[in-house]
Amino acid sequence: MNELREPDLPRTMKQRDGRALRPGWTTGSCATAAAKAAVLALATGDPQHEVEIALPGKDGAWTQRVRFAVEHCDVSRASRAEAVVVKDAGDDPDVTHGAHLTATVTWRDAPGLELDGGVGVGVVTKPGLGLEVGGPAINPVPRAMITRAVGEAVDLAACGVRVVISVPEGEVMARKTTNRRLGILGGISILGTTGIVRPFSTAAWRASVEQAVSVLAAQAGAAHATAATLVLCTGGRTEKGAMALLPDLSEVSFVEVGDFTGAALRRCVEQGVGRVAFVGMIGKLTKLASGILMTHYTRSAVDTDVLGAVTAEVVPRGSALEARVRQAHTARHVYELWDAAGVLAECGDLLCERVAAVLERFAREECGGAIEARVALVDFSGLGLTGMSERWGERR
Repeated sequence: MNELREPDLPRTMKQRDGRALRPGWTTGSCATAAAKAAVLALATGDPQHEVEIALPGKDGAWTQRVRFAVEHCDVSRASRAEAVVVKDAGDDPDVTHGAHLTATVTWRDAPGLELDGGVGVGVVTKPGLGLEVGGPAINPVPRAMITRAVGEAVDLAACGVRVVISVPEGEVMARKTTNRRLGILGGISILGTTGIVRPFSTAAWRASVEQAVSVLAAQAGAAHATAATLVLCTGGRTEKGAMALLPDLSEVSFVEVGDFTGAALRRCVEQGVGRVAFVGMIGKLTKLASGILMTHYTRSAVDTDVLGAVTAEVVPRGSALEARVRQAHTARHVYELWDAAGVLAECGDLLCERVAAVLERFAREECGGAIEARVALVDFSGLGLTGMSERWGERR
């Protein structure tokens, strides 16, 4: 029995071409800076050109403070002010890099802060995100940052302020994110847990996978979560194959898990999701069958001995095919060898069975819960199904 392993990636890539990568700022930080600048302008009557905010730290500390340039600040009317901070994502290929985070503020009669979203900020339409359905997609940490920053500008116990965050072109930017699938419509989310964008961070992808599982669980409801099926796909091509295979499932059931299978399974156990379907190509499946739950190429390699053992269960042990499989340089080559020998369906089925056993064992031993796993192998177009195709309908 293979040891279960989940080798983690560094949360960021620190260098490129021999130079250090420059960090950037989250949409949450930029929205916070814009909000504070606008409130200061409203309170003083003077446009703000620079503003300082606090960033959240460990254990509730707010010790780090940073300054932001204010791109535009308008306080031409006594009861309204607006400020714009342009997002700098550093060296990270962030789709919101260059976004104009805009805060429009007005006084309100009741004390305290009223926070809302405007044009380009998504509206939450599904539960499971930790945000009010029907409200703006401004996540909890940015909300806390904005509240703190506005409280530094004015005494919220004595006066009331309404802050509307908007992002021109935010709806266009959102098309490059998973927001629509998660039920966030009409724009981007105001995100961030530290206020800082770490270049090439894996934390964002991991968080999106975990968030997608939570949305599925919320859609199913507590009483039906154990019967809900989450479909983990390694990428866009496998997702197309999975959707063709399971046309009756809603779009929210499908998650591009990438390399974070272990993280997805942990969240499934936490949320009570009882059934997982994994659809992937032979390389990822081989790593999973080896007991590796974090499958990025920098952290694991394909073990063709695993595929050789699978082959030996279908053809005579010690056969020429088994030897060629064990000597193959890539999993794709093994796929082609199985196909040429006419044993692709049988070997693919056995490989899928092994992966399913690993997924169920990981949930049980590492996550403390039970899931029912089903696995399918697709070809390199993502559409041609092999492995468990004949039995999928019976087992799901």
